[in-house]
Amino acid sequence: MSASDQDIDMWELFKPDVAAYVKKGLIWFSPQSGKQLSLCPFLRETKNPAEPTKNMYTCDIYYDRPEDCRFYPVTVKQMINDECEMLQQGDLLNPKQAQKELDRLLSDSRPAFD
Repeated sequence: MSASDQDIDMWELFKPDVAAYVKKGLIWFSPQSGKQLSLCPFLRETKNPAEPTKNMYTCDIYYDRPEDCRFYPVTVKQMINDECEMLQQGDLLNPKQAQKELDRLLSDSRPAFD
């Protein structure tokens, strides 16, 4: 995971609680220990009301999230690995076509990926 210089500058100015997790231009370091965290500190696991046996994740800094998160998902493969709820049966049957459609839908917010 990475953040752009603009993200970090914005956090330093307006979101010091997020900037506290930045170390030497890299993100998600513990402010207490200085060690890199294995998970984003702003990702919260909650119960999925639609499927009580499965949990879902929410982002506490959604509107201020780093560029990598704004561009996610990049590939249909990532979506499959993460069990993304937005996938449909047709996407699983034809992932190449699903990737083309994902690239089309997100063309104004991130580069296309193969």
